[in-house]
Amino acid sequence: MNKKERNILAYRNEDDRCYGLAGMAISLASLDAFDRVVEVSIDAKGPMVVFSNEFFWGASQSASPKAVWQRLMNNYHLTTSLAVSNVLSRCLVRDKGADPTEMLARLKPAIRDEGREVCVLEDDEIEVFYDNTLRSMQRIFSNRRIYPLVDELARILARRRRLSGREIAEELHYLRLF
Repeated sequence: MNKKERNILAYRNEDDRCYGLAGMAISLASLDAFDRVVEVSIDAKGPMVVFSNEFFWGASQSASPKAVWQRLMNNYHLTTSLAVSNVLSRCLVRDKGADPTEMLARLKPAIRDEGREVCVLEDDEIEVFYDNTLRSMQRIFSNRRIYPLVDELARILARRRRLSGREIAEELHYLRLF
């Protein structure tokens, strides 16, 4: 990936980061995955989402290979949904309907690599999985009625700087989003 390709995914400013993170919080709510996140932070030097032990070690050591694989697939679904939601929130809500196609195209190789490496999926399986995830997140972010709520959540993130998984759930409940 050259520098220009990387820059299209880079955050332009703090407001852009807040909207990306607000989109990820909406995705967490839609997947009922608050328990898999310790906190989110717009000030993080690395990833803005810190996953809980539940995300990494939720399966028992005595779990069957099928159960372990299913857990890996659930985590892959979560991380893919977070990434796609980040882009959709930034483009559709913050940038008032900007076309997310180019950003999503730049994101897709990382999603494909994760599917191959972590879940040992074939390219056609990854394509179907990605398309289903994208459709699901597009249904959420194409609903203009949630835009004011995403705006408010971005303002809350800008003010508070970080939220735990439980606090995200509380804020979204307070905003009557979920």
